[in-house]
Amino acid sequence: MDRDLDRDWDEERERLDSAGLLRGLHLAETGLVDFTSNDTLGLARHPALVDGARDAACEFGVGARASRLLGGGSPLDARVESAAADWLDAEAALLFPTGYQANLGVTAGLFAAGDYVCSDALNHASLIDGVRLSRARVGIFDHADTEHAERLLAGAAGSRRRWIVTEGIFSMDGDAAPLRSLAELCARHDAWLVVDEAHAAGVVGPQGAGAWAAAIAGGADPARLAARVVTGGKALGAGGGLVVGSQAMRERLLQSARSLIFSTGCPPPTAGALAAAIPMARAADEERARVREHAARIAAAVCGPPPAGAIVPVVLGDSEAALAAATRLREGGFDLRAVRPPSVPVGSARLRVAVHSSHTDEEVDALAKALAASPTRGSAPAAISAAPTTARPTFVVGTDTDIGKTVVAAALARAASSLGPATYWKPVQTGEDDDTLEVERLCEGCTLELAQPVARFPLPASPHEAAAAAGGVVEPGELDRRLAELTAEGTRGNLVVELAGGLLVPYDDATTQADWLAARRPALVLVARSGLGTLNHTLLTVEALAARSLRPKALVLVGEPHPSNRATLAHRTGLAIFELARLEPLEPDTLDRWLRDHDLRPLFADR
Repeated sequence: MDRDLDRDWDEERERLDSAGLLRGLHLAETGLVDFTSNDTLGLARHPALVDGARDAACEFGVGARASRLLGGGSPLDARVESAAADWLDAEAALLFPTGYQANLGVTAGLFAAGDYVCSDALNHASLIDGVRLSRARVGIFDHADTEHAERLLAGAAGSRRRWIVTEGIFSMDGDAAPLRSLAELCARHDAWLVVDEAHAAGVVGPQGAGAWAAAIAGGADPARLAARVVTGGKALGAGGGLVVGSQAMRERLLQSARSLIFSTGCPPPTAGALAAAIPMARAADEERARVREHAARIAAAVCGPPPAGAIVPVVLGDSEAALAAATRLREGGFDLRAVRPPSVPVGSARLRVAVHSSHTDEEVDALAKALAASPTRGSAPAAISAAPTTARPTFVVGTDTDIGKTVVAAALARAASSLGPATYWKPVQTGEDDDTLEVERLCEGCTLELAQPVARFPLPASPHEAAAAAGGVVEPGELDRRLAELTAEGTRGNLVVELAGGLLVPYDDATTQADWLAARRPALVLVARSGLGTLNHTLLTVEALAARSLRPKALVLVGEPHPSNRATLAHRTGLAIFELARLEPLEPDTLDRWLRDHDLRPLFADR
């Protein structure tokens, strides 16, 4: 059926708007105090950088003219690279046009098919995209969880090379990676470390040389560091991006980094500004101290932990609440933006406070007072930085159909109901069976809300096929709206969502269940068979989830226990594994007995 493309896009825009997720372009507003940009050291308008950019433009022109391999750029590129390498105590550096391209270049350029990449769950999109382009196998470890990272590395012993990739200071949470421990993991498992210093360079470490320099000062072993990335558009106040490491690493990227090879070089004015910025950032110890003092005062005002650098997250949970808070603060004179999914996980929409050395004590105190006093959902003022209080979804996904997802969903619902308010929802029901009624039966005696499916189709098939057979369609936008209602402001507790069939089955011609999940980044529990065929199906499903930056909190193997399969999956995935034998009879009391021996409640914690 022919459809109008613009109409499709308009409908998608309406769906995003109704979910509080619509984005737009908004310039910094004149007259407001800037707590949203990354100009940490206030260098973007510094006369020395302006002069450096103007002089470069006058001498070399405003454009780089070509790829660097075809003579593009200017002699300033080499000057910037030399200054960066000296600042960061490295052999060499390589200048890219943007920080995003630098991250694409170092990941897709150094990693390759046959490699295994262990990536922090909260890494920046540029790192995620680069890892995907590399065609390496990927394992996502829970944020800053070195034990989890070690389990993943232990399961990748046969890989060509092993890597750990992390941010030094994380762009949305403002916390520091455990770099010393990650370097030790690399040494134990013959792996190599790549660190994105975007929010650390200029802000932390001796002479502002970043989180890795701080780790070295704390005793970290430098032997397993492969590369660092420094972006020029944050503390350095200009633009571009630098990959810093050994001379051999630089030469490797010249042969393999497509985002350098096939892109016009860094504009001379940007290189001129960077050449001026690096020595200034290196000498800015007083400014760095002021940034840390400002950030600590704001974090204390919202009862948050001490930040590692310049970023203070104020987590509100609900997107509409974050937007409303940003509006109130803007009316109070502060330019502060709401950050919503998919930039952050579902249920963790927030204000992201970025402090600058140029902020006055009076401005910082005024913002801290406004944040502490800002009402949110009628909570006490200090709750502004507390964990989300909207309903939190956990999705039950499977490797296949008819593998026991409904029984696992019922077990999760019983566990969730013991913790407080709980809801079960199956978005799309296919076949004559009614999984909602079955969960209701298995959760007899529990306090559980049942949300009805958005769509029901009698054919026991993939949602798109079942819908077509019934003359209907599955509208992902309708699922979005219903999920938004179930997790809206005023809802509470845990929401257990059971998907239909296997992970990759389609909802419509454009959207699979995996695509729908990837836009939400929710908590997941994966269900698989325990016996024949599970290794291939389960590992492929885990790999498909990892390619979308999704990682299950647990794997449930349904059927007669198979020790060899369980051991292999534990080794290869690093997931917590539960075994659920076929319960006979399948009744609430037998499910309760299983739950007494298999506590699922921790899966709902720390979310």
